[in-house]
Amino acid sequence: MFSKKDLQRLIIPLIIEQFLAITIGMADTVMVSSCGEAAVSGVSLVDAINILLINIFSALATGGAIISSQYIGREEPHKACEAAKQLVLSVFVLSMVIGGICVFGGPQILGLIYHDVERAVMDNAEIYFFLTALSYPFIALYNAGAALFRAMGNSKVSMTISIIMNCINVGGNAIFIFGFNMGAAGAALATLISRIVGAIFILILLKRPVNIIHIDFYLHLEFRPQMVKNILEIGIPNGLENGMFQLGKIIVQGMIASYGTAAIAANAVCNSIAGFPIIPGTAIGLAMVTVVGQCVGAQRYEEAKKYIVRLTGLAYIFMLILNILIAVFCGPIVGFFNLSAEATSTAEQIMLWHSLFCAVLWPTAFTMPNGLRAANDVKFTMTVSVLSMWICRICMSYVFGTMLGMGVLGTWFAMFLDWVFRIIFFVVRLQSNKWQHRELQQKLSAQG
Repeated sequence: MFSKKDLQRLIIPLIIEQFLAITIGMADTVMVSSCGEAAVSGVSLVDAINILLINIFSALATGGAIISSQYIGREEPHKACEAAKQLVLSVFVLSMVIGGICVFGGPQILGLIYHDVERAVMDNAEIYFFLTALSYPFIALYNAGAALFRAMGNSKVSMTISIIMNCINVGGNAIFIFGFNMGAAGAALATLISRIVGAIFILILLKRPVNIIHIDFYLHLEFRPQMVKNILEIGIPNGLENGMFQLGKIIVQGMIASYGTAAIAANAVCNSIAGFPIIPGTAIGLAMVTVVGQCVGAQRYEEAKKYIVRLTGLAYIFMLILNILIAVFCGPIVGFFNLSAEATSTAEQIMLWHSLFCAVLWPTAFTMPNGLRAANDVKFTMTVSVLSMWICRICMSYVFGTMLGMGVLGTWFAMFLDWVFRIIFFVVRLQSNKWQHRELQQKLSAQG
């Protein structure tokens, strides 16, 4: 169903888009680092919560994209458009509710999660959380629109808007942080503005009738319970999986906070750097949703399996190259963040280990399962991911980091163990062909 050229048109813009998405977080961290470790630590703590919530919005967007992709595979574009309307309506309502809770209850939420954090770090975290929470509806709508364009096989739109958002974010950081000396608040304000612009642009483009999937009127999005139910049946398990994943990271972040400010700063920098070598794997995973979703919609399951294996292999090639480069230039890269000597040494050690395990394990643990999700095998991937998170990443973080005295490095080794756990179950599932079921197809047909 997809030629080599089709895959290139889909994947290359996605890689660029993911690179740009990572640089938004990197730009915040690098620019805020000039304001001191308290500022960069505060931003890092809030980003863990932001990623949790944004991933929930993205999971819902993925559910809508999978439904739309399968309708396209079934050659029913009018139903794909209806699914798009319900997706936009759902993410807007959800993001408004969650955003309101975080705007008005931010200090209480932060105090509950990070009660041992130093006062200077908490002050930066509170203002950063307030301003970024205002952006939740906009990033949710942007993610929904981007997912729908990917479902159509058009990833250039979201790539182009990402370029615009990055320019606004970096320029805003320069103005607010360096020009007005606003610190963490300046970084948050720049992010808020960039997300508003991104949401407006993608919603306007989604109205164009030349698109296979388009929305005529945003003020007349009629609520269709059955369509929303289909989206949620994929989006909720996917959201729970992503939510538990990020919740686990927040819990681990709480452990790291008890190791001191240097440990928090080193972990924040490593999280920023670690986002780069996984860019190809993440992008190819997003492409896999479109490719496998359309194959499943056309009931071409063996072809879907071949694409899962082929695209996962492609992710390995790209990620091997990037992780080698990260390992070779680890020292200079970490040096850009202006950390203390203790934090710098810890960050370099973490990144060397991460480069090794990431190149060997990450694509099978995270890229490949997107093929299972696109085939509606979301309950299995959710179950494996949640169990792996609690057994490996959380429990073993305490064992390695606290009980064995490995500190922040121990939490990263627990993460590597989490990857191994996932791989075992996902590979067995793929080979068993149990994911090749037709439940979703029957539900789609029932709506006809």
